[in-house]
Amino acid sequence: MRILGKFYFWTPGFGAALPASYVAILIERKSRRGLLTIYMANLATETLFRMGVARGAITPLRHGEVLLFCITAALFMFFFRCKDGLKGFTFSALKFIVGKEEIPTHSFSPEVAFSKIDRKKKHREEVSRRMNIIALTKKLVDKVCKHGPRHRCCKHYEDNCISYCIKGFIRMFSVGYLIQCCLRIPSAFRHLFTKPSRLLSLFYNKENFQLGAFLGSFVSIYKGTSCFLRWVRNLDDELHALIAGSLAGVSMMFYKSTTISMYLASKLVETMYFKGIEAGKVPYFPHADSIIYAISTAICFQAAVMEVQTLRPSYWKFLLRLTKGRFAVMNRRVLDVFGTEASKNFKNFIPKLDPRYTSVPPELPIELS
Repeated sequence: MRILGKFYFWTPGFGAALPASYVAILIERKSRRGLLTIYMANLATETLFRMGVARGAITPLRHGEVLLFCITAALFMFFFRCKDGLKGFTFSALKFIVGKEEIPTHSFSPEVAFSKIDRKKKHREEVSRRMNIIALTKKLVDKVCKHGPRHRCCKHYEDNCISYCIKGFIRMFSVGYLIQCCLRIPSAFRHLFTKPSRLLSLFYNKENFQLGAFLGSFVSIYKGTSCFLRWVRNLDDELHALIAGSLAGVSMMFYKSTTISMYLASKLVETMYFKGIEAGKVPYFPHADSIIYAISTAICFQAAVMEVQTLRPSYWKFLLRLTKGRFAVMNRRVLDVFGTEASKNFKNFIPKLDPRYTSVPPELPIELS
């Protein structure tokens, strides 16, 4: 403030955080800079959007996070179907979710598939002597799965198209349900002795089924649409992934999450940027991740100082833990003059200040002995 000569709107948050966050990211390991940049860029974008809504400059779109996820899912699935479209963790994650049968370069030939099926049948016949009921059940399931419509372009050789979609739903529903259960385990065991009934909520919580329904329906809709398009067009095309991915994105209605939509959108932008660099159509900017991180963090700190109500609640709690609550004891009442309602969430808080270090007499001065 002494250098600038005045106290400006951006100096307590953005101006102070920009150089500090840039120095901090330079100290961080290079392997972590990319993830931190994506996270903070995602958070800053969400914060800027909320600032725009608070000022009336942006009108929020109903189910906007679902629409964004539909667009992001369509492009991600298209790159997944294209040769060398995705690499690394993103490719492995999508391969785990939708299965290797949806990869065009899938080397799993029908001959190999049916030879494996024969080996499985022989093994099951040996086991079935001791487990007749289980063997009969498996045999019935195999008949239902294998005797049904399957297009010649479909690579799910062990299932027909209907059972292929149903199995995909059951598998990912189970994964989503278990993930949500695991996330709730620490809080449930914390109240194990005081409130034992909370253990039941670990398994029957609504969010468990919502995440399971989201993942399960995403996979089943994507697989079902892909199979349908193969039947209609009589070929397997990467463009099918655009339609299938966009329709599958509607599954987010079961588990709406702005955080997931924004993170995947940020990851998509990063993927397209690096693909543009590889193609020679986009210039490479050195230290771009450090600069984006510094600007994004400065935006979030500006919101934390001037308008906490626009900041993501989880990040505000993180700042309070990081500073041991000191971020909440700022004198935000004097910042209301800028019109951002800085003290909106701190109406009853008036800090005790030493009048020797203030330019204006404080409301609650410290009594000097």
